[in-house]
Amino acid sequence: MLTRRFVITLVALTVAAAGVGTASRQGTAQQPSSKAVVMKGRAPVSTELLKLKLPQPTEADLSNGLHLMVLEDHRVPQVTFQLLIPGAGGYFDPADASGLASVTAAMMREGTTTLNTLQISEKLETLASTVGVGTGMSSVDATLSGSSLPEFFDQTFTLAADMLLNPTFPDAELTRYKERTKAGLIQQRSNPGFLANEMFSRVVYGTHPASRVSITAPVVDKVTRTMLVDFHRDHYVPDNAVIAIAGDISTAEARKVVEGKLAAWKKRGVAAPKFEDPPPIGKGKIYFIARPNSVQTNFIVGTQGINRTAPDYDIIQVMNQVLGGGPTGRLFIILREEKGYTYGAYSGLSTPRFRGNWSANTEVRTEVTEPAFRDMMIQIARMRDEAVPEQEFQDKKRGMVASFALSLESPQAVLQNHITRWIYKLPADYWDKYPERIAAVTQAQVQDAAKKYLALERLQIIAVGDPKIGDSLKQFGTVETYDTEGKIVGK
Repeated sequence: MLTRRFVITLVALTVAAAGVGTASRQGTAQQPSSKAVVMKGRAPVSTELLKLKLPQPTEADLSNGLHLMVLEDHRVPQVTFQLLIPGAGGYFDPADASGLASVTAAMMREGTTTLNTLQISEKLETLASTVGVGTGMSSVDATLSGSSLPEFFDQTFTLAADMLLNPTFPDAELTRYKERTKAGLIQQRSNPGFLANEMFSRVVYGTHPASRVSITAPVVDKVTRTMLVDFHRDHYVPDNAVIAIAGDISTAEARKVVEGKLAAWKKRGVAAPKFEDPPPIGKGKIYFIARPNSVQTNFIVGTQGINRTAPDYDIIQVMNQVLGGGPTGRLFIILREEKGYTYGAYSGLSTPRFRGNWSANTEVRTEVTEPAFRDMMIQIARMRDEAVPEQEFQDKKRGMVASFALSLESPQAVLQNHITRWIYKLPADYWDKYPERIAAVTQAQVQDAAKKYLALERLQIIAVGDPKIGDSLKQFGTVETYDTEGKIVGK
C-alpha cells in the first residue's frame, strides 16, 4: 500500500505548490505556474456555444447480417473502408494461446486461394491502394481496412474480400512470420516503455483478457496452420459486423460492390459476442522493474476507469484534459516546461466495451526520478483537492470542442464517430450535442470524479529504471521489485 506518510507529504506539497487551503476556499486559487511558458499573444475567444450538425451516413442492414454505413464526400478523390468483425479479436483467444487472433489477422494477407503474398503486394502497389487486417491482444474486434482512388475501389475491395473469405495461411509464410515475430520479441524486452505497459496491464486487469499486451515465444512456436484455419472459420462471421465506407463514391455504388464481393459471406446465426469487466482493482502499490544501466525512469500512474457508455464519460474526459491532455495539460507544463524533467508528460483514458483504465505517463532522467515523481503525484492530488480555476477550466473545455470541430473536416473521422455511435448504441444526435455536453460539465463534477477515480489508494504506480532508484521509491509506499522478464525479485 501507499504509505500514510506519503499521503501527508503529498498534501503538504500540494498546498505549498498550488496555493490551496484557505486561499483556495476563498476563491483565489492560483493557476498552474507557467513561468517557463512565453505567451506570444491571445487569439479572440468566443463564448457562444458551438452548434454542430454532423453529416449523416446512409445505413442499411444487409441480408447476411452485415450493417453498411456509407458517407459520401466528393471533395477529395479517395475512398476508405473499415470492416469491424466482433468476436474475432484477441479478447477471444484460447486461454492457452494468447495471440492467436493477432497471428490469424496478420496471416490473412499472406496468401489466398488465387494469389500469393507477393502477387497481393504487387496488385496493391499497382493500384496505389492499401488493404490490411489487424486486431489487438485484448480487442473485441478484428478490423479489415483499406483505401483507394475511386476508380480502383472495385478492384481494391475485390482483393480485400479475397483476403477475408479465402485466406490459405501458407506454411512457408507462417514460418517466416514466426521467425520475424520471435526476433521482435527479444528486442521488445529491451524497451522500457513496453516493460512499463506490460506491468501496468497486468496490475490493472489481473487475469482479464485486457491484461494481454504481447504474444509470447511459446505461443508463437505452438501456432499451426490448422489453428489459424479453425479460428478464422469460427470467428470471421458477418453476423453483428459493420462495414463503413467514406469518400468519393455514391451510396448505390458502395452497396453494389459490398454485396457483390461479399455474396459468399453467409450469415451464421451467431449471437453477439459477450465480454466481462475485469475484477476490482487492489490497493495501490508501487511496482519497480529494475533495468540495469537505464539512463531514464519510465513512470506510469493509473487505475481502472470506466467503459465507453458510463454516465460520467464526458466529465472524466474534461478531467483528463486538464491534467494531461496534450501540451497544455498540467503534467506537460510542470514536468517539461517548468522543471525540464522530460520531453513530455501526458495522461489518457481507455474506454472499451468493458471497464478500461486511466493512466498518466512520462520518462525522466534517472537523476531527477524522485522530484519528478513527486511533482507528478502533486498534480494528480490537485485534481482531487481543489476545483479547477474558472479560466483554466473554460479554456480546456473550449479547446476540446474546437479540436472536435476541426476533426470533422475529415470524412473518415466523421464516419468513425458514427461507427462509435452504432457500436455503443448511442443516441442518433449524440455527436451533434457534444459541445452542449462538454459545456455543461462543471468544476464540482470534475473534482468529484477525481476524488472517485484518482483516489490515492486506487493508484497503481509502475516505474522502470536503474536498480539504484529502487530504494528511493520505498519512502512512498510498498514496493515490489521485478526483473525485465517480469519475475518478482524482492519486496
